[in-house]
Amino acid sequence: MPSPETTRPVEHTHEFEGDYRPSNAASPTTPRVHIEPMQIDFLTQLADALNNTLDLQTTMQRVADLVRAVIDYKIFAILLINDRTQDFWMRFQIGHSPESERMRVKIGKGVIGRAAELRRAVLVEDVSKKDYYIPANPDVKSELAIPLISKNKVIGVLDIESTQIGYFTQEHQRLLELVASRIAIAIENARLYTRVARQAQTLTVLGEISRELTSILDLDDLLERIGQLMKRVVDFQMFSILLWNSRSKHFEHRFSTRFGERVQRQHIVEPGQGIIGTAAKERVPILVPDVRKDSRYINYHPETRSELAVPLVYKEQVIGVIDVEHTRANYYNEEHQRTLTTLAGQVAIAIENARLYERILEEEQRMERDLAMARQVQLRLLPGAPPSHPHADFFAKFLPARSIGGDMYDFLDYGPGRTLIVMGDVSGKAAPAALYAALVSGILRSLGAQQLSPGHLLSSLNDQLQERKLDAQYVTMLIGLWDDNEQTLSIANAGSVQPLFVTGGEVRTIQAEGFPLGLFPHAVYEEVTLSTQPGDQIVFFSDGITDAENSSHEMFGNERLVEVLRKLKNPTAQITGEAILKGVGHFQSQTEHFDDETVVVLHVR
Repeated sequence: MPSPETTRPVEHTHEFEGDYRPSNAASPTTPRVHIEPMQIDFLTQLADALNNTLDLQTTMQRVADLVRAVIDYKIFAILLINDRTQDFWMRFQIGHSPESERMRVKIGKGVIGRAAELRRAVLVEDVSKKDYYIPANPDVKSELAIPLISKNKVIGVLDIESTQIGYFTQEHQRLLELVASRIAIAIENARLYTRVARQAQTLTVLGEISRELTSILDLDDLLERIGQLMKRVVDFQMFSILLWNSRSKHFEHRFSTRFGERVQRQHIVEPGQGIIGTAAKERVPILVPDVRKDSRYINYHPETRSELAVPLVYKEQVIGVIDVEHTRANYYNEEHQRTLTTLAGQVAIAIENARLYERILEEEQRMERDLAMARQVQLRLLPGAPPSHPHADFFAKFLPARSIGGDMYDFLDYGPGRTLIVMGDVSGKAAPAALYAALVSGILRSLGAQQLSPGHLLSSLNDQLQERKLDAQYVTMLIGLWDDNEQTLSIANAGSVQPLFVTGGEVRTIQAEGFPLGLFPHAVYEEVTLSTQPGDQIVFFSDGITDAENSSHEMFGNERLVEVLRKLKNPTAQITGEAILKGVGHFQSQTEHFDDETVVVLHVR
């Protein structure tokens, strides 16, 4: 690549950008400027061309075409400076070989580098006589390089070359000097427009990525999708996401790809270890242009040249690191870093959401197992088969609204021909209600050995619960003592639903009332005694039966229950109990049950 030469060097004593006035410009003598008609036409066309586009490639192509109209060059290039590496690379060229196009030119080196360093045009009539010339093309004999200066900063160099010695003239140089600052401004405007357009596109993509990431709750699926979506904004050949393990106190590879293929990486990274560990420990992104020159790099991939590691921070805690690598040195830049840093915040939130969902799912599965076991325990607390007497048979069924519930029923043996019927409903639902129901059942069975009357049993049970009082926890209960010899039923009620007495084709409510257990000390409960005849039935039921709702939020109610009982002809306890549950189920249809449902039926033979 040709190097510079200066013909009649010009020293600048001013700060004006792109100013190529001779050194005596400050002289009070007004300079005489002579512009040829061809030059005026060239300047006009150039101004029009540069004003009509903001596309960088189009801008440089038009500059090349217009320069060729006045200078018949063979080789043309516009080189722009890389602010990070401070060298020039070809952004646009005509006539250069692929090898020349890939070259990087340092400031001060070759014709181009000298033009940038001196901040003025360099004209070389015979490149073979300049020891600083870079012989990229053996056919090149002469060269003219014009620095492009914008805002007092060299942003690039316009370079033309010829295969003839002394091909370029002072007129060529002055003409290009005249338009160099305008070309520089046009290029900067086009680059700014390109950056803004790219940033807008990147922000749009980031918005799409953020929306998609928040919808993925499976952690493995999320990490894989992050790798796929990341490729849209930051290219890479090696990609890894490492997550912090709070138990082992190190970062673990949770997802990695290499040249597009999923790979398993087993090694761990300690905080401060390598580029990844350092990014995590210092809580800042780390951009390494060439890992071969960075002592922190751990050689996992021998082909890696550039690397970018960005910590994932959630609520002031580093939860992981995103790491991208490329085989080309100086591949990643500050724009990549900004993009990845912007995305890292959303990625961290998505990962934490997925991990939280993962923990909740594990907890739910554990709770499901516990509830299944609790349901088995609760069912074991219920009596097996209902008792049977010569003059009575029983039906009992409990349907919990959830896996387990707060309803309970029991049959206690009170000696020959006598059975104590118990049905209760604990406040609340699910596990707390079931636990309290188990407590009540245990106390009840311990008191049952004393064979107390229904009223006295409720009073004693209430006193026991007062000793074990729980805030806002209580139980309603209905107790009936069946005497098969006398065919009588003595009933005491502690706030439960009043039972129904079916006799002679009529259905009436048994008027028995009382306070729920566990709320007030020293409560006294009255008893009601019924004399029965064959065919009579007493129906005990929880409020889950009458309060059951359909899709229109209508309750099943007492009237529908009475109607079910009236329609039965010569039923047994089994037929009555099943008819009630069937009627309630049909009424609710597919509506979710919100309360436990319990039915106990006593049928007098």
